[in-house]
Amino acid sequence: MTAAERLFDRNGFTATGMDRLTQAAGLSSRTLYKHVGSKVALMGLVLSEREKRFMARLEVDSIDAVFAVLEGWVRDEGARGCLFLRAYGETGGDMPEISRVVLAHKAAMRAKIADIIAQEVGSNDETNAMLTEQIVVLIEGATAAAIYRGPEAVMAARKAAAILVAQARP
Repeated sequence: MTAAERLFDRNGFTATGMDRLTQAAGLSSRTLYKHVGSKVALMGLVLSEREKRFMARLEVDSIDAVFAVLEGWVRDEGARGCLFLRAYGETGGDMPEISRVVLAHKAAMRAKIADIIAQEVGSNDETNAMLTEQIVVLIEGATAAAIYRGPEAVMAARKAAAILVAQARP
């Protein structure tokens, strides 16, 4: 899993062939297929494991802490953009095994952000829904901009998020 994630993250899903995956994992192609079934299934497993790691880090209670987590993730994991969105983009959303994992991850992340916002600013449903959407867009944008700007993109989004949260407080 670790070898596959590293290769998919660095080279993309399409450009990473099964021969490269078996070599990196030190397995025969027969063994790899026996355990995962297909490259698409392996992609789904890699994304599921990555989601578990990211969501475990996201056990925080403020929007500021969410951006601190994202900044740490970019520093630790690298700034190559969101692997979930890259997988979705490369597959065109046409592979149910991948789409399911990507959309579930994005929904879980959005729900976590919504919960944090409700705790931070109170329970005005209309304001919270708009603020949640704005914060999600800042997270996604910072992740994409970090490709060429590094962690500074996350820091800029963190400052913008702080302003939005402060304005939403009663």
